[in-house]
Amino acid sequence: MKNQSFHRRAGFAIQGICSAWRGEASFRQQAVIALGVLLILLWRRPEMVWWALLLMNCGLVLAAELFNTALEHALDHLHPERHPAIEVAKDCAAGAVLLLSLTGLCVFITFLASTWPA
Repeated sequence: MKNQSFHRRAGFAIQGICSAWRGEASFRQQAVIALGVLLILLWRRPEMVWWALLLMNCGLVLAAELFNTALEHALDHLHPERHPAIEVAKDCAAGAVLLLSLTGLCVFITFLASTWPA
């Protein structure tokens, strides 16, 4: 599987994103929220630093969702029975998504507060 073309590797990545879209409601919800953030940025036309901060945070949240999904699928396949260590791993991955989501919310609130017309 090593040394495959960029085109082929990109195809695998797109398959992963599509799989998460089909199978994970939380990924779909986060993607819709990211689209909403993008629309608000297009509407408000803030300084470029806000574009960078908000889009980077959206990307981080979606990437964390993908990592969380990958970890859950791998662990469920390797060890289908409940196990305390696997529960901790899954909870930590979900916690990472939550932490990034809350951080994104704080950045978004700061954006709204600093760019809202007085």
